[in-house]
Parts: sequence; structure tokens; C-alpha cells
Amino acid sequence: MAKRDYYEVLGVEKNASADEIKKAYRKAAVKYHPDKNPGDKEAEEKFKEAAEAYDVLSNDDKRARYDQFGHAGMDGSAGGGFGGFGGGGFTMEDIFRNFGDIFGGHFGGGFGGFGGGGRSSGRSVNRGTDLRVKVRLTLKEVAEGCTKKIKISKLMACDQCGGTGAKDAQSYSTCPNCHGAGYTVETVNSFFGRAQTQRVCPTCGGEGKVITSPCSKCRGEGVVRGEEVVEIRIPAGVAEGMQLSVSGKGNAARHGGINGDLLVVIEEEPNPELIRDGNDLLHNLKIPVTTAILGGEVEVPTIDSKARIKIAAGTQAGKVLRLKGKGLPEVNGYGSRGDILVIVDIFIPTKINSEEKKLLEKLSAQPNFKKMDGARGEQNIFERMRNFFG
Repeated sequence: MAKRDYYEVLGVEKNASADEIKKAYRKAAVKYHPDKNPGDKEAEEKFKEAAEAYDVLSNDDKRARYDQFGHAGMDGSAGGGFGGFGGGGFTMEDIFRNFGDIFGGHFGGGFGGFGGGGRSSGRSVNRGTDLRVKVRLTLKEVAEGCTKKIKISKLMACDQCGGTGAKDAQSYSTCPNCHGAGYTVETVNSFFGRAQTQRVCPTCGGEGKVITSPCSKCRGEGVVRGEEVVEIRIPAGVAEGMQLSVSGKGNAARHGGINGDLLVVIEEEPNPELIRDGNDLLHNLKIPVTTAILGGEVEVPTIDSKARIKIAAGTQAGKVLRLKGKGLPEVNGYGSRGDILVIVDIFIPTKINSEEKKLLEKLSAQPNFKKMDGARGEQNIFERMRNFFG
């Protein structure tokens, strides 16, 4: 089944402000909250759908990608999946943990936080921080896509303790604050009245246990600084400033949690002959006056080679010639390729000898080189050249 448009999910216009999006999500979340719809799978899916839409539309970078590429722009190869949860791994705990403060801190804390009818594992999983790197691409790499290998310095799971932070399996004791539950229970006033909600235990971070004998290498953190060579697949058609996401290649989390992501920001290396304009490429072609008048064939650059094009007799400066389909592809292969637009410019020499000057004076006196009707008093090109050289 095709995914619904995120703006449609929240019932807002595409130019909706951040406050309007937040209010729309809040309304949908209250309507479809599991505690208001116990056992209703359809309401649960709509609850998740609204959270997914809010995750994207409340983030300026994600919203810009979504507005440009739609759901394709949310794919991992094109700039990161929804909220870093990865689609199928998105759970109620993810929603409550990431968006629980949308109701002033009383929304969430665990599934069932408003009525006690749902599940409440209380366990919290640490997540490593994301890393951001820049990758510089040539025009050919942008056009064809490529694979880059980069070495990054990051936090990695400690190889001595396996990322746990503990000296051995016996180096733990039950958390004295939550008594092993991983969460504490608080009574709060919510939109549904007085209710109990669960909070991750601040002492053990939701693990239910504390380390008594830490690992000597990582000192109980479970992570150490190291280097890794990461292979990044760059899809064809990416653009300057676009951000790709490589899942799980960011910093490792403390105590064996989930790794962060590696965020890859695209930089384009300027091409000396072709200028990018969206998926089109522009080339400024200078031709001699004689070629503009008589016509002929000239060579122009393409992304990976050269092409010969015909110049019609009488071509004027500013004429645009199109090489269809020779530009850049849409990102991820959606849609057709752009074109190469060749903009004709007529080259006028800055120095001429006496013989050339005499030839120009003779030509300027000929009928076809005189000022034409409707030219609004402008000089023809040979008159301009003659005046220029005195």
C-alpha cells in the first residue's frame, strides 16, 4: 500500500508553519493514542503514521528533502530514513521517547502511560551520536553515482569488554533506585486527568543494573576512540548540500547500545566548462564572427567526452542550443535526465592589423552588413568593431 502524503496525514497545507504542524500532530496523537483506543490496531497505525509525519515535517532539513523528493527522499540512500528508526523498527517506545515532550512532558514515558492498559518495559536503549562528514564529488561522479571510502575517527565498542563497560559478567549489581525495573513511576496531571507515567531511571539509565567493577580499558564507558574505513554509496544525481545517511556508522553508544549514523554532506567540485543549473548543465560557447555568419561545426564538452554540434549561418549572440538528455539524472533514478544548454557568445578580437581593418571597412559598406530596419538605431557588429579600433 502506497504511503500517504505527510501533509495529508496531519491535515495541514504545504506552507504550514512549525506551530501549525506541532498543533496538528498533537491533535492527531490525542485522537489515536493507544490508551484512548485499546486494542484498536487501525488507531495504533494512525498514531504511528502521525508521529512519522511529524518527525519529518518538524525538521527543516528532512522537510526540505521531502518537499523536493517526496518519500523517495526519505529513503536511506537519499538522505536518511524516518527519525533514524528505520521504518520497520519504529515502535511506540520510540514515539514516547522522542516526542513525549509535545504535551509539556506528560505525553508518553512508556506505552500505557495514560491508563496503565498497555505494555511498559521501561528499558531504555542508549544511542550513539551521529557523525557528519563532507564528500567532494566531480561532475562525472555526480552524473554516474560512485562509491567512496573514507577513514573516520569515532567512538567504537571497547574490544576488551565487548562494549558493556563491565570487567566481567559478575561485575553488576541491581540498581538501588529502580530495584532492577529500569524505570521509576510518577503521578502526573495530564489531559486525561490524574495518571501514572513511567520515566527512565536516572541512576542506571534504564538498564536496571549498575556496574560495580568497570572495564580497565574503557573505564566503564563501553566505548573507546578508534578509526574505521567506511564505504559510502553515492547515488547518481545528488546535489550540493544534500545529506545522505549511512545507518549505524556513527559513534558507538555507551554500554552496548545502538550506534549513531554517519551523515554525509555532498560538495560539488566546480567544473571549468559546465555549470550546473538543477539537472541541466550550461556551457558558454564562444565562436568567431565568421562562424556566426557562415555557420559551421564546433566541439563542445559533455560530462565525460566531447560532442560536435552544427552552428547555423546567421547565428546570433545569446542563441541557446540544446543537447537533450546529456545533463544530470534525477536523484535515485526517478524521472528523465536534464540537458546541456549551449549558450552562444560571439568572439570579437581585441587587435586587428591594417589589412583586416580594410576588409572590415569594405564589408561594413555592403548592403547585408548595413544597419537593418527595426534595429532601433543600433550599430551592426562590423560598425561597432570599426569604431572600436578607430
